[in-house]
Amino acid sequence: MASCSNKLTFNTSTVVPAAQGSVKISKDDNGNRELDLSILHLTEPSRLTPSKKYYVIWMETENNGIKNLGQLKSETGFFTSTLKAYFHTVTPFEPKRVFITAENDINITIPGSQTVMITNSK
Repeated sequence: MASCSNKLTFNTSTVVPAAQGSVKISKDDNGNRELDLSILHLTEPSRLTPSKKYYVIWMETENNGIKNLGQLKSETGFFTSTLKAYFHTVTPFEPKRVFITAENDINITIPGSQTVMITNSK
């Protein structure tokens, strides 16, 4: 299925310092990139200052700009009592960096200014 993979770890968040997470990136048989995010201890976006409605996952690419990958939520639709969340997607683009913002709309094309978690560049 997937050939090679690497892992990006999110830096310590200044917005939610207890939050931890990583992104596993692998290449599938079609040459696409599979991204698997795993996040722990990320508080609900409504508890942030200023409060927001959603967490949105973004991918910065080398040549294709920044892409909205979708909404981060737990398996039940809300963050669990242990504040775990998982996200899986497939993209044709090579990710340079992955980050999460707090937003009031999930259907946006440009990230807002409230970056909650970010990885270093590959």
